[in-house]
Amino acid sequence: MIKTKEQIKMIGLSGKILAMTMKQVRAAIKPGITLKELDGIARKTIDDAGARPAFLNYKPYGAAKAFPASICTSLNEVVVHGIPTHYELKSGDLLSVDFGVNYQGYISDAAFSIGVDKISSQAQCLIDVTKSALLVGIKECKPGKTLGDIGYAINNYVTKNGFKVVKGLTGHGVGLELHEEPSVFNEGQKGAGLVLKEGMVLALEPMVSAGSPHIIQLDDDSYATQDNSLSAHFEHTVAITKEGPKILTK
Repeated sequence: MIKTKEQIKMIGLSGKILAMTMKQVRAAIKPGITLKELDGIARKTIDDAGARPAFLNYKPYGAAKAFPASICTSLNEVVVHGIPTHYELKSGDLLSVDFGVNYQGYISDAAFSIGVDKISSQAQCLIDVTKSALLVGIKECKPGKTLGDIGYAINNYVTKNGFKVVKGLTGHGVGLELHEEPSVFNEGQKGAGLVLKEGMVLALEPMVSAGSPHIIQLDDDSYATQDNSLSAHFEHTVAITKEGPKILTK
């Protein structure tokens, strides 16, 4: 779980490509564009930077088949792992986009949620709270803190703001593989769990529901809220350093 400074530097280079890709995709999100077109923009940006999409042909645990696209595009009640289709975005949609970049064998992972054109006040609040919950969790990423501290901070912030952390989905270690140990839960007890050490690299990713915290797996292997309520998802790859948390995908 402990990466060298050189490895963290390389994961950071991967993270820079990912951040650039997120920026390009975010700028293209508007009514009328298809999810497949967004996938094409991401693929071209990653390819042009001399990297590879980490999700393409990746088969996560529990999935029936390998993932067929460069990014995950999850709409409204879909929490994660949505496959880009020819669906045209429309005003009022809430879209979560998840990115993974493999640069010379070093992997970064990040995600954001965004409202398409005009969205409901509830949807905007859900996006804002989930984004802030990620930052609250990142603040706990210091040597000597624990995974329980991260989970507690995220869950406490989310519930205080009237939403629920999605159950059954977690963050994870990342860097040399897309999914590494440890699992990073979005709920926990202060002081419990693995103690954080300098050199760990974690993908923190609060996934938050406006309704039920429970999920169902859909036919395409994506996960949606059980009651079809809106969900949002933010993620960064974060290195634990002596100086505190270092976001590698900013």
